[in-house]
Amino acid sequence: VNWQPISQMPLISSMIDTSLNDTREHLNTLSKAKDRPHVLDDATIDRVEQVHTEQMEFVDIYTQQIGRWRTGEPSTAQSRELDRMDEQNQQLRGVTADVLALASELRKGTIERVLGMSDLELGIRAVLPNRSSGRR
Repeated sequence: VNWQPISQMPLISSMIDTSLNDTREHLNTLSKAKDRPHVLDDATIDRVEQVHTEQMEFVDIYTQQIGRWRTGEPSTAQSRELDRMDEQNQQLRGVTADVLALASELRKGTIERVLGMSDLELGIRAVLPNRSSGRR
């Protein structure tokens, strides 16, 4: 990790804000597939999980970077911005966790999972859509 001087706070702040906005949009998009997970394939879910697992690592790095800047006696304005960044970063952590949880749920119904079901499993799923067939 290359720790940044406080002069780079606007850049890091922008990165956090952009990631939070993008992740919220991604969560919204994935949520639309909740009732139709078969429109997704395993490769898409793999990519979602990879990207957001890596993003969670950046959340931890941002937390450490903000902590380092706090120890350097920031100005009042910088302290306010650090507080805002910290709040945004915590929201990013939560939304990223939500994306990962939803991706895990959606994986159970991807097209590969549907194609791998027997006729009996598909029939049970059609009649009792909220009931798990026990297959993962």
